[in-house]
Amino acid sequence: MQKHAMYPGSFDPITNGHVDVIERASQLFARVTVVVAKNSKKTPLFDEEERTEMAKASLIHCPNVDVVVHAGLVVDFAREHGVDVIVRGLRAVTDFEYEFQIALMNRKLESGLTTIFMMPHERYTYLNSSIIRELGRYGQDITEFVPPVVAERMKRKFGT
Repeated sequence: MQKHAMYPGSFDPITNGHVDVIERASQLFARVTVVVAKNSKKTPLFDEEERTEMAKASLIHCPNVDVVVHAGLVVDFAREHGVDVIVRGLRAVTDFEYEFQIALMNRKLESGLTTIFMMPHERYTYLNSSIIRELGRYGQDITEFVPPVVAERMKRKFGT
């Protein structure tokens, strides 16, 4: 059975943990759409266009993955684009409660939508975009944590 999955997030910036989850999802589903979220409550380091470009460059090796921007509810995107499954990454137990609540609400809003949780490889479990932004601000080497395009953009952004 052909399934279309989506992996929503802010990806500010995309990390190797994100890429790991997306690569594995691309092996499980016929099509994976990475949805770069527009969130008016957050002030991102990179705008939607930059985040989308970095994600596309980081995932070019995955032919069944596309990257788009969306402002609005995940379930609305799923309905509009025929998405069957939402993929969410879990790094630690602390992520579960929040993600579980969102998954239940999404299922309430769209009963046919399934959420699956995937853990990144253990070498990425401590990574998140906030940590990467903080390291970048202070000129630390982030090359082992992010795709090359992200490391380069972070250097330019912070002038390091």
